[in-house]
Amino acid sequence: MSLSGPRRVLTVRELTRYLKALLESDVNLTAVWVRGEISNYREHYSGHVYFTLKDDAAQLRCVMFRTRAANIRFKPENGMSVIAVGAVGIFERDGQYQLYVEDLQPDGVGALHVAFEQLKQRLAAEGLFASERKRPLPLLPRRVGVVTSLAGAALRDIITVSTRRWPQVSLLVAPVAVQGDEAPPQIVRAIAALNRVPDVDVIIVGRGGGSLEELWAFNDEAVARAIFQSRVPIVSAVGHETDYTIADFVADLRAPTPSAAAECVVPDVRELRRQLAAQTARLRGGLRRHYERCRARLEAQLKRPVLVRPLTALRQRQQAVDLAVHALVAAQNRRTLDDKARLAALSGRLQALSPLATLARGYAVCQLPDGSVIRDAGQLRRGDNIKVKLARGAAACRVTAVEGTADERTDDSGA
Repeated sequence: MSLSGPRRVLTVRELTRYLKALLESDVNLTAVWVRGEISNYREHYSGHVYFTLKDDAAQLRCVMFRTRAANIRFKPENGMSVIAVGAVGIFERDGQYQLYVEDLQPDGVGALHVAFEQLKQRLAAEGLFASERKRPLPLLPRRVGVVTSLAGAALRDIITVSTRRWPQVSLLVAPVAVQGDEAPPQIVRAIAALNRVPDVDVIIVGRGGGSLEELWAFNDEAVARAIFQSRVPIVSAVGHETDYTIADFVADLRAPTPSAAAECVVPDVRELRRQLAAQTARLRGGLRRHYERCRARLEAQLKRPVLVRPLTALRQRQQAVDLAVHALVAAQNRRTLDDKARLAALSGRLQALSPLATLARGYAVCQLPDGSVIRDAGQLRRGDNIKVKLARGAAACRVTAVEGTADERTDDSGA
């Protein structure tokens, strides 16, 4: 399309396509390296990634398609300074130029290092590194599982150290690739397979030394979660002493080298024999001392009078019982005499207050037919039947006259 010549009116679409063609034909814009700070980072459900790169003076829209975004080793975040590599183009619908990102690297720090730190922080927050969940290793494992490469020096070191320390050791090797894209899924499957073997009591997962890229399979999240979910304790032995991987943090124990892992897992038969001999000597000495103490106590007990003259002690006890019985009988007799005297005194007092005693002195008790006691002559009238109770027997009587009553006074005045 040419814009020279007579004036020509373009549509927006035509002008946008013209500018798009200009940008795409410029070889300087087909592989641009741009440094900036990420903002407005967004992952679409399709897998595409959209964000903006900005600095103090300008900003640039960026898009990274799913196939490229899947290869990013780290997790881009807002505020992170990065270097983006891609081609400049125009998105026709919005009429804005943008960078089609092919690769993304952290600015100043390697992508693998950033990915390592990000995964480490995330798994630590989930509790995969917690010390309280780490399990102790068995003292005498029945069988040791080994997840490593058949061709690596790590396996030879583990076999050499294990057989030297414990010649009867049983090793079950699950061969895997220890680097490359196929390594993580193989390691995950090997750990799961060894967990299904009943007599595997501990597993060594590792390889020899290498660069960060070569050790990267042991920084894989799937490998870390397989170690975390293992029912069998796992010892991580990846690289050299200065190398650390995510597997080291998740494992129940981190060994600096594969040889050190074998030393941690397999006991030294010579050391066990030495400990057994020391324990045997200590046990014999303890038994001997215990026997001497018991013998001394027995001899001391045999010298006690109760064992030397047992009848003497028995007779003393019998005499003490006789004295106690005699004292009990005497006390009972005194108690009986005291009770009799107290009873006699109470009987005398009761007899003095008894109405029968009063009757015995010549008095009588007069009662109405209903049994109530007559205390006042006013309760009677001439002709009433009453009962007179004496000290011995009783008499039925009829009242012929009443003295000290209103009737009596009336009779006296009338007469």
